Amino acid sequence: MPITTVNPANGEDIETYQKLSKDEAFAKVEACHQAFTEWKMKSLQDRAAVIKSIGKALRDRKEDLAQLMTREVGKLIGDSRDEVELCAGICDYTASTGPKELADEQRDPSNAARGIVTYSPIGVVYGIQPWNFPAYQVIRYAIASLMAGNGVLLKHSSLCTGSGLMIEKIFHDAGLPENLFTVLVIDHDTSDEIIGHDKVRGVTLTGSDGAGRHVGEKAGKAIKKTVLELGSNDAYMVLEDADLDKAAEVCAQARLYNNGQTCINGKRFIVTDKVYDAFLEKFVAHFEGVKLGDPTDENSDMGPMSSADLRDDLQDQVDESVKNGAKIACGGSVPDKKGAWYPATVLTDVAPGQPAYDDELFGPVASVIRAKDDEDAMRLANDSRYGLGGGILCGDTERAIELASKHFDTGMVYINTYGVADPSMPFGGVKNSGYGKEHGGFGVKEFVNAKAIFVGAE
Repeated sequence: MPITTVNPANGEDIETYQKLSKDEAFAKVEACHQAFTEWKMKSLQDRAAVIKSIGKALRDRKEDLAQLMTREVGKLIGDSRDEVELCAGICDYTASTGPKELADEQRDPSNAARGIVTYSPIGVVYGIQPWNFPAYQVIRYAIASLMAGNGVLLKHSSLCTGSGLMIEKIFHDAGLPENLFTVLVIDHDTSDEIIGHDKVRGVTLTGSDGAGRHVGEKAGKAIKKTVLELGSNDAYMVLEDADLDKAAEVCAQARLYNNGQTCINGKRFIVTDKVYDAFLEKFVAHFEGVKLGDPTDENSDMGPMSSADLRDDLQDQVDESVKNGAKIACGGSVPDKKGAWYPATVLTDVAPGQPAYDDELFGPVASVIRAKDDEDAMRLANDSRYGLGGGILCGDTERAIELASKHFDTGMVYINTYGVADPSMPFGGVKNSGYGKEHGGFGVKEFVNAKAIFVGAE
């Protein structure tokens, strides 16, 4: 069956793409490996120059790519433009810092006159990426892998097939050698075969923990390195000394950014009893004020979800949570409107045994949980099988830093602010949110061979 992309704002088809057969996909893997054998011989400075050029090309095509992403997945057009700019910034950062991060290191071993640690590329890296950030999810792993000297394959979400193919063209137009970055328009069965291909040396996935288990198992059987970024139900704690106006604003942004479809969106909002009622009133007011509208309209606050199927799954989770004791403070039902629309929703009385507490609700639904005190809030925040990100809203910043560094069991923590990612800071989680890091100098070393060279006396 071919892939047809659909505009979630109106339900209309955008374009249809034919899938590759297994043999066609394998031929692209072989071509990528061949391109890698030449690319790996380029100097770090030469690779950095091409990556810098890719950043410029992304900016040159920003409007085209942003408009396509908005058509395919319903992102607000301003968010799409910001995403392309972030991608260009990642290219700039990697081009600037990559040669230093990957430079040979001199050591003084006890069993040789001198030692050298060299970071050698490993080969072809296969990335399986989701739809919520059609450009960023690709750039995040691809640019680091290319800087390291690897070849890169991409299986993008079928929802944003066109965006993946446009990125491939932008890369090549910027001067990246042919076949070194290749999009595979394939089904899941062929994807499993790609993981096992002998020319594929590393696999990275961004997706659900269920998808992570599947891909991790396939790669593990083939003894291949993986990096898994698997979503979360991030907790934002509102402590007793928080500025409640600011807390409500930050928490609303943390939940609703990107139409509520971000792995490090705030999802559980844990509020100490002392400020619970006052916070909830302000928080709900933000949600009730959200204007659903055409994502290409600069005045819209929130666009549609990425597909009707995912919207319906979210409604099922809300219904199941309510059935098990949660209450709807606002929103909570599908509007009578063509497209994949869902309102900004707040659930209260959220407790264990409900999807709103236990699972990831990947859409604009906030779970508000009452804590006895600040200590109880920290306990509840860590009461999750996930551990990607989280937040702390409070008046005492130094205390929050201590909580973040010593007690919060996540990969990232935001204090009195919300953000998505920054190329200078590591990105990744713990527990069922996966393993491995991207950005911050860590990503360029995930798929390399840290090779030890021992040199005897001359």
